[in-house]
Amino acid sequence: MRNQVFLLLFTFFCCSLFSQQKKSLNIKRTEVAPKIDGILDDTVWQDAEEAKDFIQFRPEMGITETPETRTVVKISYDNDAIYVGAYLYDDPSKIMRQFTSRDNFGQSDFFGFVLNPNNDGQNNTEFFVFSSGTQADALESPSIGEDFGWNAVWDSAVKIVDDGWIVEMKIPYRTLRFSNQEVQTWGMQIHRHFRRDRSQYTWNPIDVTKGNVGIYNGELKGIENIEPPTRLTFYPFVSGVVNSFDGDTETQFNAGMDVKYGITENFTLDATLIPDFSQAGFDRVVLNLGPFEQTFSEQRQFFTEGVDLFTKGGLFFSRRVGNGPTGSVELDVNEEITDFPNAVKVLNAIKVSGRTKNGLGAGIFNSITEKTYATIENTETGERRKELVEPFTNYNILVVDQQFNQNSSVSIINTNVMREGSFRDANVTGVLADLTTKKNTYNLVVEAKMSNINKESGTETGYSYELEFAKVYGNWQYWIGHEYADDDYDINDLGLQFRNNFSNFGVEGSYRTFEPTGKFNRYNINAWINYSRLANPSTYTGTNLGIAFSGQLKIIDGFGGNLGFQPGKQYDYFEPRVEGRYFIYEDRLNGNFWYSSNYNKKFAFDANVGGATFFEKDRETTNIWYSVSPRFRFNDKMFIVYSFSIDDYKKDRGYADMTDTEIVFGQRDRFTMVNSLSGNYSFNPFHTLGLTFRNYWSTVDYEDNIYLLQEDGRLQKTQTSFEDAGLSDPNINFSTWNLDLSYSWQFAPGSFLTALYRNQLFNYDSASKASYIDSLDRLFEQPISNTFSLKIQYFIDYNNVKKIFRKKSDS
Repeated sequence: MRNQVFLLLFTFFCCSLFSQQKKSLNIKRTEVAPKIDGILDDTVWQDAEEAKDFIQFRPEMGITETPETRTVVKISYDNDAIYVGAYLYDDPSKIMRQFTSRDNFGQSDFFGFVLNPNNDGQNNTEFFVFSSGTQADALESPSIGEDFGWNAVWDSAVKIVDDGWIVEMKIPYRTLRFSNQEVQTWGMQIHRHFRRDRSQYTWNPIDVTKGNVGIYNGELKGIENIEPPTRLTFYPFVSGVVNSFDGDTETQFNAGMDVKYGITENFTLDATLIPDFSQAGFDRVVLNLGPFEQTFSEQRQFFTEGVDLFTKGGLFFSRRVGNGPTGSVELDVNEEITDFPNAVKVLNAIKVSGRTKNGLGAGIFNSITEKTYATIENTETGERRKELVEPFTNYNILVVDQQFNQNSSVSIINTNVMREGSFRDANVTGVLADLTTKKNTYNLVVEAKMSNINKESGTETGYSYELEFAKVYGNWQYWIGHEYADDDYDINDLGLQFRNNFSNFGVEGSYRTFEPTGKFNRYNINAWINYSRLANPSTYTGTNLGIAFSGQLKIIDGFGGNLGFQPGKQYDYFEPRVEGRYFIYEDRLNGNFWYSSNYNKKFAFDANVGGATFFEKDRETTNIWYSVSPRFRFNDKMFIVYSFSIDDYKKDRGYADMTDTEIVFGQRDRFTMVNSLSGNYSFNPFHTLGLTFRNYWSTVDYEDNIYLLQEDGRLQKTQTSFEDAGLSDPNINFSTWNLDLSYSWQFAPGSFLTALYRNQLFNYDSASKASYIDSLDRLFEQPISNTFSLKIQYFIDYNNVKKIFRKKSDS
């Protein structure tokens, strides 16, 4: 009986733990700022109120910390910054501390400090310090998750001691946006993560079964009579670049500046003047046989940092700015193109964004690119001429977003592209609503969008909408949605849309656990079915359904898999490359399984294997793919990941070419192999040597006889070869080689010296039967591109400069 009463009381306590009022911490102003050295002997820490009694939320909710691993945090402030001193008790021999580059969590314990000056539950600013001393920071909100592309300049120090480790932090007000009020109450959360067992604790308890993490912030009180500083920072830089290719060498010297200016207490201007993207990472190019364009992730820091407002509605794809020219060249008789640029130079770009205390967010983005010309040569006379392929162009975005209820928002966004002269212009507008019930149980998403494309022939107007409803709490969750776009809807001048003309319905259900059960820390099972039609004409195109599983074991290994099926006839209206034509395939089955071992071990690996086939008469297509990626952590400073993958497609069928009257398909064997290696050696949190290598090889070997696409979507096999049909050799041997070797030194807060050596190779020919070794030899017969660049960027805070001049004036 006593045990039953105790169990009842314990259950009540755990349940009430998550329904109790938010914790609050009262802090005091300090007249003498602490020295950020990882030693808590400053006067400010002697009588400061303590944030303690942390509660676990992962892998299990409601577990209290032990005395041996307890966390005690003290906070203070002055006119310049918030100061944090944390004592994290632990056995030093169990603390994991891998040295990594900034924002790379690696295999390290970490301490996280989260502030939300508006205390709105939706817009957190996160600061992390690892046991190695490395920093990370991010903006976090329900709409974007965690944006680690955002970088601030702040100070921290770490010290390992006999009974744990100590963190000290200085968070300058210039890194935050807050209103000018006499008395401030901010949202605050504190995290502590033990890497050895992946357990994570917070100061204010979190219920992971519903809601976003921001609504579980506690409160930081006692901040009085502080004024937002003049938020003006400069990042001047100089860089030198030496490029050599096929015997030609070119040298460039660049100088420019990035600027951040707080226009008001809540709104900030970001500008890049004479931008330099010479050290952006290489694109992972693949052989593209499909009907849609090949795209790459953003590598340029200005376009990855602080763009959360501009990504609303999925209308902004930053790679459009400075991408390849949109125009084409008209050739006269005996002319050929000798130079067609693959990128347009960005002259400048600015962002203005922020959010008021009442949750009203607004953003303006603007960028200008220069005129770009192609070079054409007359093959008989040698005379050359220039033709404009991209005019002077302006890209701009305007967005207004109202947040409310700590979990919902309504937005209006407009994107606009204006090109000089007769080139096309584009304008897209979206009205968006993301609504969640006050108890964080159900979610409704409604989006309506309209595009206008101005061409010489007139204006084309297109429409699109999305409607989604979901249950977003508890073990059982579900989602149902419909998306529609007519055949004139086009956002691709500043957005990314692979296709339009669709009317798609989808339903998904899932069961997930949030706490350990059996051998699992957690697992998730979900199933789905999608039904697709064209919007115009309203025609059925296909159905797919599937089931997936993923889970993490208590030994911190993860595994999962999925099974998908497309029953019956599927109508592909895009593979033929001709409007109104379609290609039919039937009963495609695919499956996949993956395994990921515990990264805490010095040796770990990821593995993946999958396959696909068709249950279709007279078709024997099979696809097998697999990959393995071992990772070696030699010590806390050196880390290497190697990846090897194969994708083997037998008797695939797809578009090959076109005659004057026929759409030609072919049956082909496709084989792709990718080798990649990445590693780094971190001397300490401020010096890192990095290596990134990738070799991509893909062959496509067609059977001799061509297939003709019939009006009914079926293929007719012929006895005609590609050569007899007057078509060029369709076989492909495609390979690339990329190697980056870099050294980064943070020589002062926010200031970096970066040296980069890069070489690149590319080959494209028709030797589809060549072996990998032969193909590698062919690749190395091509001219190699070598690049060496050196860039120095220095951080200048206007407030620090002002203090220096004030001291000189006083003396």
